[in-house]
Amino acid sequence: MPMKQGGEARDARRVEEFDGGFSWIAFPEEEMRRASHALVEDGDVWLIDPVDTPELDGWVEEVGEVRGVVVLLDRHTRDAAEVANRHVVPVYLPEEFAEAREEIDAPVETFADGLPDTGYRSFAVLDTPVWTEVGLYNDESGTLVVAESVGTAEFFRAPGERLGVHPARRLFPPTALRGFLPERVLVGHGEPVTDDAPEALREALAGSRKNSPRLYAKSIRTFLPL
Repeated sequence: MPMKQGGEARDARRVEEFDGGFSWIAFPEEEMRRASHALVEDGDVWLIDPVDTPELDGWVEEVGEVRGVVVLLDRHTRDAAEVANRHVVPVYLPEEFAEAREEIDAPVETFADGLPDTGYRSFAVLDTPVWTEVGLYNDESGTLVVAESVGTAEFFRAPGERLGVHPARRLFPPTALRGFLPERVLVGHGEPVTDDAPEALREALAGSRKNSPRLYAKSIRTFLPL
């Protein structure tokens, strides 16, 4: 399978539906398994880190109307501008990387504490010159959204892990995610975690360092076959 696919996403799949939204993977056959999410509150739909697909507008019409397109990682602009322009809404960026507006060919708004008029509060996952990431959490629904620091795609997970810390963060796992007891974890790469999500998150953080040799060994076998 290719690491990343391009072109029109004609084989997109909705990989999770929950009370308050759904998740989709536009290119199910790619190794990166880029995932996107629709968060729905009172008919307002917030599209998170979207990878576009011809089916997206129909899916949105089933649940409401797009209120905004949200980017949670400084390098996850993906198809945010195209989707926002089509629905005539802004792209919402966390204030932490508001300078990324220069890369987005669409109107841009920023947010500091969470998505406007929703139950989703935002928090810093990582803020460095090379990686700026913001997460979202809804205390009522228990929905945790993490764009990059953890994921369920194969290259994130050491053997036995359901949720894994990003390979580049294994030695310094995201402490900002400690203490959450989510009903579900929506990630930027792979299917959401919905089964015993608090334990999956706890195990991912606790095993990040000790499981890293097994993850790196698996990656070598996968991407550098003998």
